[in-house]
Amino acid sequence: MSSNSLQNSTFSETIPNLWYTRCPVPTPLGLAVQLGYFRDEFAAEGLELKSLQESLDPAVKESHFDHTLQNSFRQGGNIPAIWARANGRETRVIGLNWTDESLLVITLPGSGISTSKDLKGRRLALPVNPGSIDFNRATALRAYDQVLRLEGLGLTDVELVDVVAPTLADAGADIDASGRRIRRRSGYFAEIKALLNGEVDAIFVKGVSGLEITRALAAHVVTDIGFHPDPKVRINNGAPRTLTVDQALLDARPDIVARFLGRVVQAGEWARQHPAETHDFIARETSSYPDLVRAAYGENVHQNLDTFLNDEAVAALADFKDFLFRHGFLKADFDVQQWISYAGFEALESAIAAQ
Repeated sequence: MSSNSLQNSTFSETIPNLWYTRCPVPTPLGLAVQLGYFRDEFAAEGLELKSLQESLDPAVKESHFDHTLQNSFRQGGNIPAIWARANGRETRVIGLNWTDESLLVITLPGSGISTSKDLKGRRLALPVNPGSIDFNRATALRAYDQVLRLEGLGLTDVELVDVVAPTLADAGADIDASGRRIRRRSGYFAEIKALLNGEVDAIFVKGVSGLEITRALAAHVVTDIGFHPDPKVRINNGAPRTLTVDQALLDARPDIVARFLGRVVQAGEWARQHPAETHDFIARETSSYPDLVRAAYGENVHQNLDTFLNDEAVAALADFKDFLFRHGFLKADFDVQQWISYAGFEALESAIAAQ
């Protein structure tokens, strides 16, 4: 996708660099970084792109969650993005991506829990992670809520047991010299400990790390709703994932935002044509292996890295925001539709029409 018609000949606003951040999960933004798309797009103009994960400044790193850094883009789990907007951060959603992943409730053999119906009256681990926004807790609570609803049950039919993590939830991963992301600690340490100590009967895990834990524990999978046929059941932190930008950059340089978005969209198109390479890329992003990538995100994960703003995904985002507000994760409510900006896609469509 060419962006020539989106380029300005001069920089009316002084922007020394752009920042980006993504979660250690499958994202087209992460793929675009690996493919060098942003370097190709902006290097000739002397515009440098920097990763929050590579910064040594804690305040810069924290922008992964609170999105306080100007001239920054973020694609990843939607809970931090929603939380930041509810806290008054002036951001806009310029794209959404929907990549399903395993959402597992597991237990130890011999627990007496065979199916989701058997969860009634049992103790389910609910993580507590100190930090700005406990996205792990919200993710687990949403999964439990959906699992129980499918059986005609509710959260009041189980005992939710707080399990406190001994350290801050990992904000992402370190990056080694080869570009491989290194997970420093398991985000499920407290849950695993509680399960092994008999303090809870079941725990929630997800994605490649969830499958690794399940295999390591030889655990029984009570259910996996990550690929349920009803997309509403699969709505969670990663479905849909948000691509956000700070409002100031969108106002000052909509052309830069559109060009950045165009490269993210292009990465999703590339992925569809390169399945094996895409699986390898996701393995690097998740510090895992291609076979686990396919198990955690589906054999056709390379076909699910598109970025869009369709009505279904926007409605799903609003549904999840309502859930977070209802359960006390947000201090204020807001209108998701007003959070969405279609300007980037409109600019891309105009550029294509002009070619």
